[in-house]
Amino acid sequence: MYAYIEGKLSHKSPTHVYLDVSGVGYLLHITLNTYANIEALEKVKLYTHLYVKEDVLSLYGFFSEEEKHMFNLLLSVSGIGPNTARVVLSSMTPAEVSSAILHDNVAAFKKVKGIGPKTAKRVILDLQDKVSKLGNEKMPDLVPQNSVREEAISALMSLGFNKPQIVKKIDIVMGNMPSDSKVEILIKEVLKQLS
Repeated sequence: MYAYIEGKLSHKSPTHVYLDVSGVGYLLHITLNTYANIEALEKVKLYTHLYVKEDVLSLYGFFSEEEKHMFNLLLSVSGIGPNTARVVLSSMTPAEVSSAILHDNVAAFKKVKGIGPKTAKRVILDLQDKVSKLGNEKMPDLVPQNSVREEAISALMSLGFNKPQIVKKIDIVMGNMPSDSKVEILIKEVLKQLS
């Protein structure tokens, strides 16, 4: 219903904000990650999700579209409600959630309050395909920030190479390249090794 709301922050706390838009105050529930990004701001644009359950309407606000998208993905998992999804995104960035899902990292989810081993496994199982497909689309913040290696692996796998073969060659190539090399250069070098 609402894609985003832009206005002046009339109240800020780590869990919610009041966003004043032309004299109308909207209560938006937020994550700690969003709070960290807006803490010093007076005016913001928050991407929103309206959660409807029986007679309750709750509005959730996110600093980035990636965080909103990950919130929606988490809500699609059976047993994960908006508060649990918000706690996950307060404990981890969207990139960290994505990485934990792609790497079967149950321990990362178990560190989040309210997530046990069964729920952690369900999140990973339910979202692994969806998150791996996002890696091939233009969603940069869902991929870990320091992931030149992971991006290269993903790109080479999409070209049909098998992962063990790619990993072996990437590690060799990365050992001979500057640490700040771009992913495109890494992929080209690995392709030379694989051909």
